[in-house]
Amino acid sequence: MFQLDEKFLEEIGLDSMPEDQKKPFLQHIYDELELRVGTKLSDGMSDAQLEEFESIIDRKDDLIVEWLEKHSAEYHNDSVFLQLQTATGLDPNDPNLRAEYAATKWLEINRPDYRDVVVQVLDELKKEVIASRSAILGGAADTNQTA
Repeated sequence: MFQLDEKFLEEIGLDSMPEDQKKPFLQHIYDELELRVGTKLSDGMSDAQLEEFESIIDRKDDLIVEWLEKHSAEYHNDSVFLQLQTATGLDPNDPNLRAEYAATKWLEINRPDYRDVVVQVLDELKKEVIASRSAILGGAADTNQTA
């Protein structure tokens, strides 16, 4: 869908940021994106839905297995599961792979617009960063001068 990498930094005009600040900055963007997307996706969800998804995100394997049996019993054959397995290189029975798949499947069922939400929130975040680019780079330059 998207990558938070050197190309992303170039796209928002921060590719000249000092190397030692790129990774922490990208992690900050990822954390902020995750928070904002989660907040937006949770709007309108019931407490039961939120608890169910939280169990999946918290990787409670017994609940994940139960949920998959109910909603996607043949998940080992699902193209999304197979793509995740290929991308991660994990064993098909790995609980982490199962949790990643369950989270994706849960969102497809309960928030089919989740991909659009991610794109929308990322675009908003990009605009904010671009608007603050000179302050970010100025702060980066100041940090380098005092080091």
